[in-house]
Amino acid sequence: MGIMATVAAIIGHRAAPDVARQMNRKTMKTRRLVLASLLAVPMAPALAQFRVEVSGVGLTQLPISIAPFRGEAQSPQKIGAIVRADLERSGQFRSIDASGATLDETSRPDLSQWRQKGADSLAAGSVTQLADGRYDVRFRLWDVVRGQDLGGQSYNVTVGDLRLAAHRISDFIYQKLTGDRGIFSTRIAYITKSGTHYTLWVADADGENAQPALSSPEPIISPAWAPNGTQLAYVSFESRKPVVYVQDILSGKRRLIANFRGSNSAPAWAPDGRTLAVTLSRDGGSQLYTISSNGGTPNRLTQNPSIDTEPCYSPDGRSIYFVSDRGGSPQIYRMPSGGGGATRVTFSGSYNVSPAISADGRWLAYIQREAGAFKLQLMDLAGGTVNSITDTTSDEHPSFAPNSRMIIYATQEQGRDVLMTTTLDGKIKARLAVKAGDIREPSWGPFQR
Repeated sequence: MGIMATVAAIIGHRAAPDVARQMNRKTMKTRRLVLASLLAVPMAPALAQFRVEVSGVGLTQLPISIAPFRGEAQSPQKIGAIVRADLERSGQFRSIDASGATLDETSRPDLSQWRQKGADSLAAGSVTQLADGRYDVRFRLWDVVRGQDLGGQSYNVTVGDLRLAAHRISDFIYQKLTGDRGIFSTRIAYITKSGTHYTLWVADADGENAQPALSSPEPIISPAWAPNGTQLAYVSFESRKPVVYVQDILSGKRRLIANFRGSNSAPAWAPDGRTLAVTLSRDGGSQLYTISSNGGTPNRLTQNPSIDTEPCYSPDGRSIYFVSDRGGSPQIYRMPSGGGGATRVTFSGSYNVSPAISADGRWLAYIQREAGAFKLQLMDLAGGTVNSITDTTSDEHPSFAPNSRMIIYATQEQGRDVLMTTTLDGKIKARLAVKAGDIREPSWGPFQR
């Protein structure tokens, strides 16, 4: 198989034609590579427009009131609105109107009044600019039904970290009221193609505050977060062939991991962060290998004439799920992470790709092509039950939130490329506010440490 066919096969149904066209260009261009440190890029919270669109209704949602934070009218970020949208997007909460309320973290609210409004919980706080220019953000959470003070937190942050403070408040509330860890202060990565230019972005979990991590006139594909959340692996075509890099998010420094003969693609981190599974064609067809996260000599895992690609580790690191056409069409298989016999996992449909495993190991998300439509599927790995959880037709590249409660994916809505999140039952979906362009390959990062 030539490199063009291999590249088209390994990068999936949607990106393949563009990459193929890109790789067919013979005209030499001046190559430009911009490595941007996230810390070095000026933040622009004052210009960030807060916007979120949530659709769907969950069966059980906790009613909560988030009062406007005292002082947020003068704040560059509307903390209360960010917290409210975070919680709504999770599908676990329903907002009870608190407009007009004058509360903060020092208040002693009449909880019976909030119960009459239908709220089970109430949060209020304040935002105050300090003399050194930083902001003091405080809040408190009450259980309206039980009449309990559930505690609060405070943060002294720069203007650039006001959104992060809001997301951490959301995490606190989510964990207090659901028992599960919140994911609102985590980050996502995704790629846009604008004209002939490709950019790898890192953004807040709600899509806001996007910062460029890499910009290139050549394709960038397959971003994958390291388990510690400080590095991204990806494939760059800047040397006019697919090559795997690992880049430190804060410093922008990167290292070459795989640049062997043929194509080098589809990096996936092992849970220990020391190993990557990759697809290489160095020995002929596309096969799976493991390689140190510092590079070195790869260890071959699969040995067959089929195309094996898109590896992803199980949370315990013992298994690798991957896509293979060894049965005559692309299907998802599982094998021991050290190599060995593979077991077929997907049986419904003739085209199943882009596997993602939830952090709790319960769920497999993937894309199925059916009657020309690409649909996000969710399989209960214990029982094998499969549900289609979207009504769109151009879904691609699912990635689980680190608490296993939500999925991010790219799709098209009314002819426009968008990033969406969905709850696992598909009942609550939210369109994220992300950079415009041809949007591809979202990857949800781990919990922040």
